[in-house]
Amino acid sequence: MLLDLTLLVSSNMSPQSIESEGNPALPRARLATRLIFLISGISLSCWAPMVPFAKTRLGLDEAHLGTVLLALGCGSLASMPLAGFLSHRFGNRRVIGIAGLSVCLFMPWLTLAPTAWTLAIALFCFGASHGVVDVAMNAHAVDVERMSGGGIMSGFHGLFSTGGLVGSAGMSLLLAAGAPLLACAVVLAVVLAVLTVSQWKNFLEHAQAEDAKKHTIFAWPSTAVILLGVLCCISFLAEGAMLDWSAVFLRSSRQVGYDMAGLGYAAFSIAMAVGRLSGDFLVRRFGAVNMVRWGAVTASLGFFIATCLPWAGSSLFGFLLVGIGAANIVPVLFSAAGRQGGSAPGIAIATVTTLGYTGMLTGPAAIGYAAHATSLPLALSAIAVLLLGVAALASMARR
Repeated sequence: MLLDLTLLVSSNMSPQSIESEGNPALPRARLATRLIFLISGISLSCWAPMVPFAKTRLGLDEAHLGTVLLALGCGSLASMPLAGFLSHRFGNRRVIGIAGLSVCLFMPWLTLAPTAWTLAIALFCFGASHGVVDVAMNAHAVDVERMSGGGIMSGFHGLFSTGGLVGSAGMSLLLAAGAPLLACAVVLAVVLAVLTVSQWKNFLEHAQAEDAKKHTIFAWPSTAVILLGVLCCISFLAEGAMLDWSAVFLRSSRQVGYDMAGLGYAAFSIAMAVGRLSGDFLVRRFGAVNMVRWGAVTASLGFFIATCLPWAGSSLFGFLLVGIGAANIVPVLFSAAGRQGGSAPGIAIATVTTLGYTGMLTGPAAIGYAAHATSLPLALSAIAVLLLGVAALASMARR
């Protein structure tokens, strides 16, 4: 799930020295980058199977649950500007390591919170730690890609999606085996912490650049960039809905057991991983506009199948289609924003990122309110309609 927010941050930082491919530290840095994307995807997706437990344990309806879920997004959004400063000031190595361990520390808290307020606080801290990791790991990935000669960023994000599969499926399998929820969270947190510590020394350091053009950050973006941000917001909203509501939907609307409810997000993550790992090839083969247009149509169809057909199997297939369709919409829109002539690339990327994450971070709460007023299937179907709007405006992805 989280994308290239740090392209703006990374533009203000550079490695102390750009080494050749023969540098023995570079393969280790690539491996460390791949693992931190994988770790981030695993840790975030572990929350999806926990949501139905939290809803039942605390006696929350959809509206109250949506409000609590908003804390995860608020924590991430609040921490991202701070993460940019920390990465710029102290280097990505320390920021990734400390924030990564913080994510592991807060994971078990999510299973212990006795009230809605304490769960919201735990989610805020968990989301804030994730926001810092996301910024720093993307900034690190930009530098590793530059040192490697380019062409590997999509693979990093594919591993994040792979982590989404591993985390949600792993939690579901542990729960199916009869392990207590707290024990599942502790085991996965310890494993992820060990992996993070094992790669700490392999991350690159940064030196602060002297020519950072900070004054451009506050310029007003072009209309085209704002529209791209709105399209990105809808795509992120679909991703956020999968993370926070797929398990609840399967449990409450399709009567899937608690131990299997996380498989909806697992199906979505499989498709996202495959789509993103093959994304560079697909965009070259079919073009950016077609990738956005038919991707949005496919994701919309997935939501309609999941919510309109009454079987659990059809819902899982629908979530798979959502992942296939949504996989490369956001990367293509980010690329298009950076090419817009009416705005500097930094301004464009910052605008699209802000609008995009607004969808991911506030969308789950909006879905909760809509589900409380109508029903959860109807609320999720509304996302399908919005995705058709993305398909209609897919030509915005053209240079």
